[in-house]
This record gives sequence, structure tokens and C-alpha cells, in this order.
Amino acid sequence: MSDAFGVSKGARQFGPALPPKVSVMRPSSGISAWTLVIFVERGILRKVNGNWRKWLPYLFMVVAALSRWPGLFPPNFSAFYALAFCAGAFFPRRIRWWLPLGTLVVTDIALDFYYQSFSVMQLVNYAAYAGIIWFGTRFNHRSRFVSLLAGGILGAILFYLITNTAAWLFNPFHNPEYTKDLAGWLIALTKGTGGYPTTIEFFRNTLMSGGIFTGLFAGAMKLSEAAEPAEEEKEEETTPEAEPGKAPDEAGA
Repeated sequence: MSDAFGVSKGARQFGPALPPKVSVMRPSSGISAWTLVIFVERGILRKVNGNWRKWLPYLFMVVAALSRWPGLFPPNFSAFYALAFCAGAFFPRRIRWWLPLGTLVVTDIALDFYYQSFSVMQLVNYAAYAGIIWFGTRFNHRSRFVSLLAGGILGAILFYLITNTAAWLFNPFHNPEYTKDLAGWLIALTKGTGGYPTTIEFFRNTLMSGGIFTGLFAGAMKLSEAAEPAEEEKEEETTPEAEPGKAPDEAGA
């Protein structure tokens, strides 16, 4: 029985009649549109972050090469001490050795043309840088920043000791003061060759640049590695949770 408006009394008693429920086909996999968006965003972020980490070593090469530009920095103030150490600690194995040493050779050739000079001692420098790379392999991306900074500084100290000891051993004819005894070795480590800044001044610049550039390089590598987990945690916090009693695909419907 219905009233004047054509609505049944039963409908008036229990509320207006509802339209028939339309059945919507959902994907059998149970993945909502929101989940698909999250997956796509994560993939893009990982790709961008991965490419950034991939190009960081080559960016470091450019910085290190520019740090050797004549007159740009004080003598022996260079990014190569830190670069060699960070190459051993962070770079992939396929480029860990040839990229820093190759860049060093190319820049040395350019500097030899500029200064019109070549010294056999450059071979000792290459051996010292190779030793720093090897020392850097004792560290990795899981090492603490303070440990990496200390390692870079220690690498600069090793370079100073190796190169000046080699000068003391193989350069007695150019500097007679480098006598083959403890006194001559200490002169090589402190005073150096006459007519040039003292070896201690060179060591100060080596130590400062080793610490500064190790901090920059290691910090950049650690920040790039921490970016992806941070983005993933942020995305997980924004992902809607399913309501009680609903399937995962119904939570985002």
C-alpha cells in the first residue's frame, strides 16, 4: 500500500528506498590505485637516487682535477688525498683504482707541460696514492663519518711520510743536507729543500686539504645513500592503512 506520493508505507517507516548496489569488478591481485602510485613513485626515487650515486665519483674527479689548477690553492693543498681514500672506501671495484690514478696521471701531464718539468718522484707519488686507495678499502659506506674523517687525515699523513722519506732516500745530490742519518731524515720532514717553503708548511696544507675534502666527499656519499631509506620511510608513513574488516584493496576505494 502506498500514500499520495507513491512511496510505500514500509519505505516511509524504514527510510527511502536505496538504489540497487552496483557491483564493481576489482583486480584479482588486490592492488589499489594508491598502492600502484606508491610503487611508481618509489621506483622513480630509487632511479634518481641511484643515478646520483652513480655520478658522484665522476663529480669528485672533476673537483679533484680543478683543485690542481696552478695558483688556485696553496702548494700541496689538493683534493686528491681525500679522493684516493674515498675511492677505496666508496667507489665500485671496477673504477676504484683506474679512475683516481688515471685522473692523476692526466693532470700531471698537463702540469708538466705547464711547468716544463718532470720528476721521477712523481712515480713515488703514484705509489703513495695507490697506498691511500688500498687503505681506504679498509673502510666502507657503513663506517662512521668520524672514522672516515680520521681515515682521510691519516691517509694525508701517510702521503707526507712516504713522499718526504723517498726524497730523503733518493734525492741526496740535489740537497746535500739530506744525509743518510736521522738528522737528514728530520730535515727532509721539517725544513726541506732550500729556496722552497718548508716541508712543515707543505704538510700543513696536505693535512688541511685531506681533512676538508674527506669530510665533503664522505659526507656527500653518506647523504646520497641515506636519501633512499629516508624517502621510503616517509612514503610508508603516508600510506593509508586498511580499516578493520576491509580487504587491502577496499581501504583505498
